[in-house]
Amino acid sequence: MTFRTTPGESGLPAELAVDPDWWRQAVVYQIYPRSFADADGNGIGDLRGITSRVPYLRDLGVDAVWLSPFYPSALADGGYDVDDYRDVDPKIGTLDDFDAMAATLSAAGIKLVVDIVPNHSSDRHMWFREALAAPPGSPARDRYIFREGNGPDGSLPPADWTSAFGGPAWTRVPDGQWYLHTFAREQPDLNWDHPQVREDFLRTLRFWSDRGVHGFRVDVANGLVKNLPEKLPTQAELDATPQDGHHPLLDRDEVHEVYEAWREVFDEYDPPRFGIAEAWVAPERRARYASPRGLGQAFNFDLLEANFDAGEFREIVTFNLESARKVGSSSTWVLSNHDVVRHATRYGLPHAVGGEGRIGVRWLLNGGREPVLDAEAGLRRARAATLFKLALPGSAYLYQGEELGLHEVAEIPDEARQDPAFFRGREVSVGRDGCRVPIPWTAEGPSLGFGPGQAHLPQPSWFADYAVSVQEEDQGSTLNLYRRALELRRGLRNEGSLEWVETGTGQVLAFRRPGGWLCVTNFGDLPVDLPEGEVLLSSAPLTGGLLPGATTVWLRA
Repeated sequence: MTFRTTPGESGLPAELAVDPDWWRQAVVYQIYPRSFADADGNGIGDLRGITSRVPYLRDLGVDAVWLSPFYPSALADGGYDVDDYRDVDPKIGTLDDFDAMAATLSAAGIKLVVDIVPNHSSDRHMWFREALAAPPGSPARDRYIFREGNGPDGSLPPADWTSAFGGPAWTRVPDGQWYLHTFAREQPDLNWDHPQVREDFLRTLRFWSDRGVHGFRVDVANGLVKNLPEKLPTQAELDATPQDGHHPLLDRDEVHEVYEAWREVFDEYDPPRFGIAEAWVAPERRARYASPRGLGQAFNFDLLEANFDAGEFREIVTFNLESARKVGSSSTWVLSNHDVVRHATRYGLPHAVGGEGRIGVRWLLNGGREPVLDAEAGLRRARAATLFKLALPGSAYLYQGEELGLHEVAEIPDEARQDPAFFRGREVSVGRDGCRVPIPWTAEGPSLGFGPGQAHLPQPSWFADYAVSVQEEDQGSTLNLYRRALELRRGLRNEGSLEWVETGTGQVLAFRRPGGWLCVTNFGDLPVDLPEGEVLLSSAPLTGGLLPGATTVWLRA
């Protein structure tokens, strides 16, 4: 195999070492709080459990922790139905527990990012209770989106819209009006044209920033601002409307006025706070959410939907580095999160084809039986993809348990499931519980070290083989691979650029980072010649001067 350097796409001129820009090339570890560590034994992960595991996070080598919602919630959507944006769910802690956790993370040199859910509250939020108690047309109702129904008696919904979880997107209240909920009926959409809504979220940003939060992951960032005419479009008309800034519900240009106001709050702090948008929008529309005048960064989910394929990976990296460069941000890279099938499993399934949807959904619908999962190959490819991702310029987001090489849990009994997507549309999705099963810390105990009692979602017996305590004793484990990779990355990362290196084969990708750091990934099945250079780290053992299939190597060349 021959290597030839060619002019490549550049990344971003940003450094993590400068405090205001710490997030630009950070490694951020996502914690789903209810499934990370349970200190009080009620089966639900909690803030004191997270605090107890800060040494583990420090040893792993992450720069920041991102907490999925920990707010008071009935868990109609895993905590994304928020009762109070400025409090902690009593089942997982108190504000004092939050402060102790933030202080412990800070002492370990780990920054804190929290989820914020601005598109909708829960139906138990004080404002929504006031809205239900108030008459139609009242100021209290105007904080949400209420409409009269259709038909002679108003008994038909204002439109035939379908919610993201299946079923109608409108629910009727006792006095006859209907309210909009893009997601579950327990998640009424807020009216972002109302000044009180905008002001209250600015207060929330300051509340958590004052408690040591450094950044905010913004849920459904593209959905806040809506334009609903008197005669509402049909679902078919919505589906046919391009999301080019003028869609009635999604990715409207006016949403960026909201984030410009948030930026003013972020800049009140030293270092400035930042936001990262969860915005499922067309790739060419995503960069604006990452504007320095707005949130600062936006998730690109392209690798979440990609096969383990050299061509797909190169195209995704090239596009996203250029998009980030244009707006002065840094790109983000993510392979797993709380909403998708874990990447070790995705890569062990046959390649997805056009129109199949998210990889792994069909496998879950078949109870993990069909198509047949090649778990060993999936984990090998996952390790290779992880080293590829960690070598890229930009921020790397990790999801709890991926450092253990965990696979998706398919064998969850129906009666144990919790995700509303399962209950509202089990014929098309079994939900996201399989990636939210509490992680194993030890090979023994009622919940494998998660807590002193049983876990809120059942852990399969094979989880014991992936436990932290088991992997810490194995130098070749996935956990130790992550630890070594993050340690090396901290010393190797530099200005945010890369230079593609031609390899002479379409199955092998190579790129060079400034300072002589070379990353080479063999996406094929057959071994190829290993290039010259000092081997720093490999995702799988190397023998005979060859780079095996499904393997990434870092070299100093």
